[in-house]
Amino acid sequence: MNPKRIPFLSRLDLTHGKVDLSHGGGGRAMAQLIDELFIKHFDNDLLRQRNDQALFAVPAGRLVISTDGHVISPLFFPGGDIGSLAVHGTVNDVAMSGAKPLYLAAGFILEEGLPLADLEKIVISMAAAAQSAGTPIITGDTKVVERGKGDGVFITTTGVGIVPKGVNISGNRAQPGCAILLSGPIGDHGVAIMAGRENLQFGTTLVSDSAALNSLVAAMVAAAPADIHCLRDPTRGGLATALNELAQQSGVGMVIDEAQIPIKDEVKAACEILGLDPLYVANEGKLVCICNAVAAERLLAVMGQHPLGRDAAIIGEVVADHHHFVEMRTAFGGRRIVDWPVGEQLPRIC
Repeated sequence: MNPKRIPFLSRLDLTHGKVDLSHGGGGRAMAQLIDELFIKHFDNDLLRQRNDQALFAVPAGRLVISTDGHVISPLFFPGGDIGSLAVHGTVNDVAMSGAKPLYLAAGFILEEGLPLADLEKIVISMAAAAQSAGTPIITGDTKVVERGKGDGVFITTTGVGIVPKGVNISGNRAQPGCAILLSGPIGDHGVAIMAGRENLQFGTTLVSDSAALNSLVAAMVAAAPADIHCLRDPTRGGLATALNELAQQSGVGMVIDEAQIPIKDEVKAACEILGLDPLYVANEGKLVCICNAVAAERLLAVMGQHPLGRDAAIIGEVVADHHHFVEMRTAFGGRRIVDWPVGEQLPRIC
């Protein structure tokens, strides 16, 4: 994404212009797009070096890397857009190891005909999200595909981070007796996307929960570094899938309480109308924490003091189960298996 500066006869028309194939052709038009749009908004010392790679010093600690592709539809939705989502998604994946995210790389697949005004909005949003999360975008790539062979824009982001000494958080460390914590209400993102996609009105504005969770994780790790066993952000497939993944990885079972799972009334109502189960609806600003039971209340208090964890709750416990089932104690006093999802409830959600 970092060519040498080239003089141009005229500036990009960011109001009426559109992406064309020359913007991905490796020539002057591509250099201009990068210079006047990406570097302008992502500007930082490392990106300004204009190399084909970013060279940076690595602090002491174990290095974490994660990559994620973002193909959401619609590109703009209540509470965010594909740009902010691309930052939040990868920052969160890195942070779920207990790491401090350091830097991001970004790859853009643009479709011919995409309005440059829309692209600039996405880039500005992405830059703001990266700045807020403290994770600058320091390298990247841009390609253009023919009209009809994309969907406006796809974004892949890769993040690197450092895990501090004494922190060992992994999906295979859940143990019987551990507590299960959830940082807040589930289902906001998926329902907001569906409402925006289908132009549905529910009598209230449903907003995505998309957010960078690294500051919340940092506060939790600082409070109980040795007591947190697993962290997971319940994105595609929602809370149900995240818990099944962790149960399978760790070789345990889990029991959760329906009455303790925070869900907004408007999300419940929307899910009833749409025929969705909130447990399987995607989130982009929530985390699941599995920790030693003795530390659960202390971690809950720490989470409650953070803006992204003020509605956190203890929702269940890890149990011994060779079937690795996730069960839910229902509000009616019964139990049901919370199984893996079959198929995709909401495609193109992130």
